Amino acid sequence: MSQVSLGSWLTLGSRVDYDETARLVHHAFDLGVNLFDTADVYQDGEAEVALGRAIASLPRSSTVVATKCFFPFSDRPNEGGLSRKHVTESVEHSLRRLDVERIDLHQCHRFDPDTPLEETIRTYDELIRQGKVLYWGVSQWKPEQISAACEIADTIGATRPISNQPEYSILSRGIERGVIPTSRQEGLSQIVFSPLAQGVLTGKYSGGRVPEQSRASDPKRNRWMGIALDADILDRVDRLVPLADGLGVSLAQLALAWCLRETNVASVIIGATRPEQLEENVKAAGLAIPDDVAREIDRLFPARSASTPEVPDSVSGLQ
Repeated sequence: MSQVSLGSWLTLGSRVDYDETARLVHHAFDLGVNLFDTADVYQDGEAEVALGRAIASLPRSSTVVATKCFFPFSDRPNEGGLSRKHVTESVEHSLRRLDVERIDLHQCHRFDPDTPLEETIRTYDELIRQGKVLYWGVSQWKPEQISAACEIADTIGATRPISNQPEYSILSRGIERGVIPTSRQEGLSQIVFSPLAQGVLTGKYSGGRVPEQSRASDPKRNRWMGIALDADILDRVDRLVPLADGLGVSLAQLALAWCLRETNVASVIIGATRPEQLEENVKAAGLAIPDDVAREIDRLFPARSASTPEVPDSVSGLQ
């Protein structure tokens, strides 16, 4: 699995049309990206359709297709959550939209407190035995939820989850305290989203400016950016630029490489609307960050205090 993967939240199937999606996916594949991540609810299913059409001409054995379920498409009963009915039907719908025979990695988009965890685990085990899913994972789960899933899976002889998809970046380090140690102990790796803090760590908002056509200028897409646009944070992000310059890399490459410096992070999910973004970001794979640079990043953006929850009970956005 590639260290840099391509996601589709707010990009593929929405801002990027089918033909351009195919061009981006093929260009990413040519650059060494083989993990493509999406979810059933992204663009009301259109992201899966767009991705499915894009990978149709790629060698299936060389691509890793990941999708998710949990969030509802409507307010009708059984439309959301992680019940046997919803997970099974979501997988069937995703297989059809993606036009594939199997999903390589199917993920629980959030934890479902209303469904017995054993029911969800048994459902995934059945889907794996049927060959519709190869592996299953979770997203934004707390350490105790990850541990409970692994314990139940072992007790009933079912397949364990293999991955967690949390938010992680220089600006969002909450998982370092509990999620990563627990995942390491249980054998899960992280496939992290928003490693560039939704574009803030590219430097495009340097000096507090908001360029036209940027995510921050779009009311539909900027509502999940939150404190990342805080003046103090943007000022500290500007102070990362000389560190990147000193290494001869872009700020985005430094930010992605910083995430990959954590050995429990298997891949960073990027979003792209232009080939140049892909070409820049994939260069972060294998980029070593000197210890003195890492210490300066820690000084500018220290890990969260123990009192701060690493996975909020109410998570904004769908990524």
